[in-house]
Amino acid sequence: MTASPMTARYDVLGIGNAIVDVIARAEDDFLVAQNLVKGSMQLIDEDRARALFAAFGPVTHTSGGSAANTIAGLASLGAKPAFIGKVKDDDAGARFAHDIRSLDVAFPTAAAKDGPATAMCLIAVTPDGERTMSTYLGASQHLTPADIDRDTVEASSIVYLEGYLWDPPQAKDAFVAAARIAHGAGRQVALTLSDAFCVERYREEFIGLLRTGTVDIVFANETELKSLYESSDFDAAVEALREESVLGVVTRSEKGALVVSREETLAVPAYPVETVVDSTGAGDLFAAGFLFGLSQNLDLRTAAHHGALAAAHVIRQIGARPQINLRQQALDNGLAVSAD
Repeated sequence: MTASPMTARYDVLGIGNAIVDVIARAEDDFLVAQNLVKGSMQLIDEDRARALFAAFGPVTHTSGGSAANTIAGLASLGAKPAFIGKVKDDDAGARFAHDIRSLDVAFPTAAAKDGPATAMCLIAVTPDGERTMSTYLGASQHLTPADIDRDTVEASSIVYLEGYLWDPPQAKDAFVAAARIAHGAGRQVALTLSDAFCVERYREEFIGLLRTGTVDIVFANETELKSLYESSDFDAAVEALREESVLGVVTRSEKGALVVSREETLAVPAYPVETVVDSTGAGDLFAAGFLFGLSQNLDLRTAAHHGALAAAHVIRQIGARPQINLRQQALDNGLAVSAD
């Protein structure tokens, strides 16, 4: 039996990969020399990460990671968020911890004293604005159930799980442990499917999370949803989602988003954007806005508008974390920020 939820100390707790982005300007011939396919993302090992970092010119460091970006968006909206993700006790790990805590985000995860280095995404940006990414997942993949801080989970209204972290078995166990603790405290659990390739690998397991009640809310984009139900027909995939006992949130880029439940489907338009500078983080920031709305007891349509507005901001800039005050932007656009 689920306990009656106590007042939450945190609105949303994100659990995901803790990554530091290292961004450098580069010419096309640099990509050729380094055997990089322009516009791609590839996974690399630690030796390759060191070699590529050494080959880069001047760099800019920014903290990243999908769920961590969502949590940064929630902080900008004025929520009280927390984050669990694994770093090593190294320079990059210290940078990540500093960046997330500087946003007034609770970050209780202890840094690893040994093992792989803190995760890093090396991003070469060519003069045309194209981003070519090489990602070393390192310490982020070594999250274990021991890293799940029970007090933080129990004190969070919503626990938000990043699908990208479903690959390592121990991280998977950590997710399930967090969901169990959250439900025991009367909290809600949300999952983002993260990536269509992620869905390809774990389709049956993700569907299992929905059908066993491990997850209450699921975020997907159009491609991920069709992959989940192995359907080329979007409407058929939406109908399949409607049959699940979850709240579904489906983003569709410039076509807006759908909020899907057994009772209804709400369609919310995208906010107009003249020029898309960088689509990285659009889904992360949509989730931030929507979860903000839920955590503040706003209606589903208003929550989806918050998501659409936050996503519209982030695609106008380079980088996946907000560079303006999203709460002020919401107020300027006439969106409620509390249920009062």
